[in-house]
Amino acid sequence: MSAHTAPPGPSAGASRAGLVADAALTLLADRGMRGLTHRAVDETAGLPQGSTSNVARTRQALLELAVRRLADREARVLALHEMPDPRAGLDALVDALALATHRALTRNRALTLARYELALEATRRPELRAHFDAAGARFREQLGALVTAMGSADPARHVLTLVAWADGLMFSCVAGTFHAEVPGLEEVRSGLRELLAGMLGSVPDS
Repeated sequence: MSAHTAPPGPSAGASRAGLVADAALTLLADRGMRGLTHRAVDETAGLPQGSTSNVARTRQALLELAVRRLADREARVLALHEMPDPRAGLDALVDALALATHRALTRNRALTLARYELALEATRRPELRAHFDAAGARFREQLGALVTAMGSADPARHVLTLVAWADGLMFSCVAGTFHAEVPGLEEVRSGLRELLAGMLGSVPDS
């Protein structure tokens, strides 16, 4: 295991497919795309040789399995179910998004690294791109509904700006030049509030 914080492990009752997918994400974070092999997944998951091939026979199938698992795991990190009611006001949305972003920057750094590996691979594999894009659609759609309800004059553009801001921060602090200078929760919150207040104008807080 690398020095990166490991993604949360599977639950005790995880299926074999779940074990394989979790091991694939761990390998992507630790060794990159070149380190993702069926044999390495078997070893990392502690499964008998050939188990991964039985679950995902081809490399494409293994990557698709990893993308689906990534979407499920990131949904827990982003805590979509914790996003506030728009009537709660700007600060409630800022708090929820700051917590989600900070979780991705800290104890889920390895999961974030795995996402970047898969995102880059998707640029070279059109068949993987569709799976990767669909996996990220849930968060974008919910974020769009939130900013729309809070009075956004251009929800699509505002969602793009928010996602780009968060992705830029995460890449810079997980894999880029600020990897040793991860901001604290309050710093993330301040940045998000400045961004959202500029987008949404004066939104009364309850």
